[in-house]
Amino acid sequence: MPNSSIPKRRAIIDRREVAARLHALEAEGTAALRQAAVAELRTTMEAGCAEIAARLEAKPSRGSIIARSYSFLYDQLLRLIYDFTVQRLYSNSNPSDAERLTLIAVGGYGRSELAPFSDLDIGFLTPYKQPPWCEQVIESILYTLWDLGLKVGHSSRSLDDMVRMAKSDMTIRTALLEARYLWGDEGIYDEATRRFYAEVVEGTAQAFTAEKLAERDRRHERMGDSRYVVEPNVKDGKGGLRDLHTLFWIGRYVHKVRDLGELVEHGLLTSDELKQFRKARDFLLAVRCHLHLIANRPEERLTFDVQPEIARRMSYAERTGKSAVERFMQHYFLMAKQVGDLTGVFLAHLDEQYGPRGRRFVMPTLRRKPRKLNGFTLDRGRLSIPGEDFFAKDPVRLIELFALADQHELEIHPVAMRQAGRDEKLVAKIRKNARANALFLDVLTSPRDPETVLRWMNEAGIFGRFVPDFGRVVAQMQFDMYHHYTVDEHTIRAIGLLAKIENGRLKDDHPLAHALMGKLVSRRVLYVAVLLHDIAKGRGGDHSILGAEVAEKLCPRLGLDAGETQTVAWLVRWHLLMSATAFKRDLADPKTIEDFVLAVKSPERLKLLLALTVVDIRAVGPGVWNDWKGQLLSDLYELAEETLRLGHKHHGRRTRIAEAQEALAKTLDWPEADLAHLFKRMPKAYWIAENEDTAAANARQMADARAQDDKLSIATQPDPDRGATLVTVYTADHPGLFYRLAGAVDMAGANVIDARIYTTRDGMALDNILVQDPLGGTFDDPGQLQRLETAIRDALANKHKMRERLEARPLPRTRAEAFHIQPLVLIDNKASNRYTVIEVNALDRPALLNSLTHALFQSKATIRSAHIATYGERAVDTFYLTDLFGEKIVDPSRLKALQKRLLKAASAPKGKKQAA
Repeated sequence: MPNSSIPKRRAIIDRREVAARLHALEAEGTAALRQAAVAELRTTMEAGCAEIAARLEAKPSRGSIIARSYSFLYDQLLRLIYDFTVQRLYSNSNPSDAERLTLIAVGGYGRSELAPFSDLDIGFLTPYKQPPWCEQVIESILYTLWDLGLKVGHSSRSLDDMVRMAKSDMTIRTALLEARYLWGDEGIYDEATRRFYAEVVEGTAQAFTAEKLAERDRRHERMGDSRYVVEPNVKDGKGGLRDLHTLFWIGRYVHKVRDLGELVEHGLLTSDELKQFRKARDFLLAVRCHLHLIANRPEERLTFDVQPEIARRMSYAERTGKSAVERFMQHYFLMAKQVGDLTGVFLAHLDEQYGPRGRRFVMPTLRRKPRKLNGFTLDRGRLSIPGEDFFAKDPVRLIELFALADQHELEIHPVAMRQAGRDEKLVAKIRKNARANALFLDVLTSPRDPETVLRWMNEAGIFGRFVPDFGRVVAQMQFDMYHHYTVDEHTIRAIGLLAKIENGRLKDDHPLAHALMGKLVSRRVLYVAVLLHDIAKGRGGDHSILGAEVAEKLCPRLGLDAGETQTVAWLVRWHLLMSATAFKRDLADPKTIEDFVLAVKSPERLKLLLALTVVDIRAVGPGVWNDWKGQLLSDLYELAEETLRLGHKHHGRRTRIAEAQEALAKTLDWPEADLAHLFKRMPKAYWIAENEDTAAANARQMADARAQDDKLSIATQPDPDRGATLVTVYTADHPGLFYRLAGAVDMAGANVIDARIYTTRDGMALDNILVQDPLGGTFDDPGQLQRLETAIRDALANKHKMRERLEARPLPRTRAEAFHIQPLVLIDNKASNRYTVIEVNALDRPALLNSLTHALFQSKATIRSAHIATYGERAVDTFYLTDLFGEKIVDPSRLKALQKRLLKAASAPKGKKQAA
C-alpha cells in the first residue's frame, strides 16, 4: 500500500527536519555520536507513536491506515539511521563494487502492516560476501535499533545466500515474498527480486500452495479449529489476519500480484469480495492495534479482560439484550466468518489446481456414484452445479444442495458453495416451502454427519437465512468464561454430539443417553429441540421462555405435528431444569425428586431431557463435561424414572432406612450388637443419603478409629467412576468444623463439589466430602492426598491463620477479574420438607466456600449438605440447613440476617474488588 494515502505524514515524522538535527549533532568519538543520535531518534519515534495512537483514538476502526502509519514511521527512522551511519559514523567516499548494501523490509513489515509492538523484520543484502565496512554498518544500525528499544528480526545475506536459503527454508521464502525496498543500493534490490522469482519461485507454485494450505491447517488445529472460540487469536486464529496473509502469499506466488486489486483481474475474487476482504482486514488490524496499545506489548489474543476496553474504544454501545462487549465480539466473529468464506473460496480454487482432493469441504469417501442428483452435477467426485443461474431458477435447490451432500456423503465443490453464498437472499422465498423444510429436517436429523453439513450451510449463509431466528445468534458470544463458543457454533456442535451418541460413536462416554435414544418415540423432536434450545439468547429476556415461543411458531413450518411441537416447546422451556436439579440440589432429599417429576410428568420427556442436557453441557467446550456431572445426571434420571414408572412416591422413609441397614449388615457381616449400635448412632438422614459402599467404608473407618482411640480419622478414596475423591473426616463434633475443612481442602489445591455432614448421637462428626482437582479431574495423586490430610490436620488444630493464607492465594483463572457478578442469595423453604435450602451465586475466588461456611457458622446454622457448582467465573454453592435444634429456619428476621451475612461473605474481599 502506498504511504501517500496517509494524511499529514509530516505530523508523524518529518524526515528532512530530523535529518537536519542529526546533521548538527557533535560528539567526541563514534560511540558518543551514535548515542546522541539515539536520543534524538527516540524523541522522534515516541512523538510519532503518540501521534498515530491519537489518530487511532479519533478514528478507532481505521486499522489499515494505522498499520501503514506505523510502517511509514519506521521506514523514515530506518532511512535516517542508515544515512547517519554511512555518512557520519562509517563514511566511505569511494565504495568498491563489493561494498554496496541494500536495506529491505520483509514479512509483515514488508506488507506495511505494523501494529504498535510488532517485530521489525529487516534484511541486509550485499552482492557478494560481506566486506568489513558492510559488517560495521550493519552492526551499528542494529545496535541503534536495539538502543531504541525495538524488537528486530534481521538477516544479512549475499544474493547467492539469499537464493540458497529461500530454496531450502519455506519461512525465509515466505518472508522474502513480501520484501520491500527501504534504502540503499536499488540495483541490488532489483537483482534480488529478479533472481528470487527466476530461481526460487519458478516452477514451485504447486509445492508452495500445498505447503501453505497444510501450514494453515496445522495453525488452525493448534489455535482451536473454530473461528468461534470466545477468546480468539486475532493474528493466528481461524478467520484471523494470518488467513488473509495466506491468501495474498499464494496469490503473489502463483500470479505474481503486487496488490490486492490484481486478485480480481485473475478471477480469484470478485470486486464485491475484494471490498469485503479490505473491510475485514481494516477491522482486524484496528482490533490488533488497540490490543497492543492496551496490553503495552505484542499481544495477539483477544482475552476477556481486554474485550470490554476495546469495545469502549471502538464506540460500541449496549442494546436490548446485548452488552457493548457482546455486540463488539459478534461483529468480530462475523468478520472472522467473512475471512473464512473469502479465503475458503480462494484457496479452494487453488486447491483444485494444486492441492490434494478434499482439503476444505471434506466428507467420507464416496462409495458409489449416485444416480439421482436432480440436475446437480458431479465434478471430480464433488457435488456441483451446471451454471450460475441454477439456484435462481429454483431456490429450493439451495437447501437441496446440502441434503444431497448429506444423503450421498459427497463433498461440495467450491464453485457450488460460492454460488450458494451469492444467492443466499433467495432463501427468503422458500421458508414456507414444504419440500424445502422437509429437506432441511432431513439434514438436521441425518443419521450420518449432520454437524458437518449444517456447518457448511452456516458458512454459506443459508442456515441463518432459512431459519432467521438462528441467523440472529450467528457469531453471538456470551461474555463469560463458561461458554467456549458462539451460540451458533455451540448449537451445531451439540447436534453433532447427539448424532454421535445415537450412532454409537460416543456410546462408551454416554451409555445411558445412547441406550435411551433407541427407545424414543420421535427422535426428530430431540434434534429440533437441540437446534432451538439457545435460539433466543441475546433478546433481553429469559431465553428459555422466549425460545419456547420460537419453537411453537417454527416447528409446524418444519413439518412437526401439534404433539411434537408441544414437546419441543416444553424441552426448550425447561432445557436447564435437569442440570440445575442435578448439580444444585440434594438428590437424596425425596422432595427434590418429587418436584422434578412433577415438572417432567412423563417418561418420554425424561428421556428427551436427559439426552438434551448431556449434549448441551458437553458442547459448551472442552473440559466442561466430567464423570461427576455424568453420575449426577444418571442418578437423577434413575430416581425420577423409578417414580414415574411405579406411579407413586419413593418407598416410605422407614422402608428405605430399613433396606439400607439390611444391605449394610450383609456387607459388613458384623455381630448383631455392633450393628445395632451403629444403626442407633447414625441419624436417619444418613441412611437415606449414602450408598452401600460409602456406608460400609464409613462404618469400618469409625470402628478402626474407636479401636485405635484415633481422635481425628481421615480417609481418602479416589472414585474414578465419579471422577472425584471421597474424603471422610471422623472426629469430635464442634462448631465451625466444616468451614475449617472447606478451607483446608482449598489450601491443598482441591475443590469441594459435594459434602454431606452428619453428627452421631454421641457427639461425633462424620463428614463425607467429594473433591476434585481444579480442572475437574479425580484428586488422586499420592502427594496431593498427603498434602490434603496435612492441611486438614493443621486446620482443625488451628495452626495457621487460614483466612489470610486463603485470600492471599491467586485466582486459578486470573481473567475472572474481568467479570462483574453481583452476589445473589436465594432462600427456599419449599425445596425440601426438612431443610432450609440456600443458594449463593457469586464470582468464583479462593476461599469463597470457606467464607460462606464461616458466615453460616456465625449465623448458628447447621449445614446438613453442600453442593458446589462452577460455571466459568461464576460459582453456585447450595446449602441444606437447619437450626441448632435440627429444624428448618423459618423466622423472617433470622433469614434476613442470614442473607445479609452471606451476601457480605460472597462479595470480593477488600483489596480484591471485582473489575467492572
